[in-house]
Amino acid sequence: MTILVTGANGMLGQDLCPILEDNGYDVIETDVHNLDITNYEVCEKVLLDNKPDFVIHCAAYTNVDKAEEDIEAARLINAKGTENIAKACSKIGATLVYVSTDYVFDGNGTKPYLPTDETKPLNNYGLTKLEGEEAVKKYCEKYYIARTSWLYGHHGKNFVETIISLANKSDLKVVDDQIGCPTWTVELANGIIKLIKDKEYGIYHVCGSEATSWYGFAKEIFSLLKINSNLQPCTTDQFPRPAKRPRYSIMNNNGICRNWKLALKDYLALRIEEEM
Repeated sequence: MTILVTGANGMLGQDLCPILEDNGYDVIETDVHNLDITNYEVCEKVLLDNKPDFVIHCAAYTNVDKAEEDIEAARLINAKGTENIAKACSKIGATLVYVSTDYVFDGNGTKPYLPTDETKPLNNYGLTKLEGEEAVKKYCEKYYIARTSWLYGHHGKNFVETIISLANKSDLKVVDDQIGCPTWTVELANGIIKLIKDKEYGIYHVCGSEATSWYGFAKEIFSLLKINSNLQPCTTDQFPRPAKRPRYSIMNNNGICRNWKLALKDYLALRIEEEM
């Protein structure tokens, strides 16, 4: 079975592709250099030439704050680019897996979000990713939408690496009133494989089990690495950002991924091993 991956050079793609190969799939890696998702004719040609059984669409505009000042750039990639991929998948009969986000929700919930819950993005990034979801549902009969959250991995800029780099800062403050589900790219990759092997088409939440705040996330990182730091909690209002973030971002993953603490422990152990 052949799987074409968009955004293969990104943080998720660099973990996903080898994991797919380890599971026996033939993988076609694409990125901006050989697949411009903003050009439908290119998308159609690449898919027709390769005829994959599945397309896992990881390519995305992910700069949440920058999207507030340049929604057109975010929309071109997240909405129009996804529409192009969806149309091309439909043309060749391929199943599309679209990686989406918890930011499609407004964070006013009081219990873990289900895939069927109402969407209402607070920021342009979440809006354009939701527009991508709508394109997938409109143009594809065979699809999985995999919403994830608070993603981190060894091959890209992320919260874990940022907070470790700031460990010696004398006044390190981290937001404690935004709650969500940290997710390792490896967990997301394995979750996607579960979808395509065992699940019916539809929308799924593929994120770490259980939840924490950004402050709790940082605290666990330092605890596992035995780092002494002057870490202090703060509120969202004390740490303003251009894009609003949902305060409650917990999603019900129906057991697809492990507890976030267990995944983080494995991530950090591998990180240490690679540094030796």
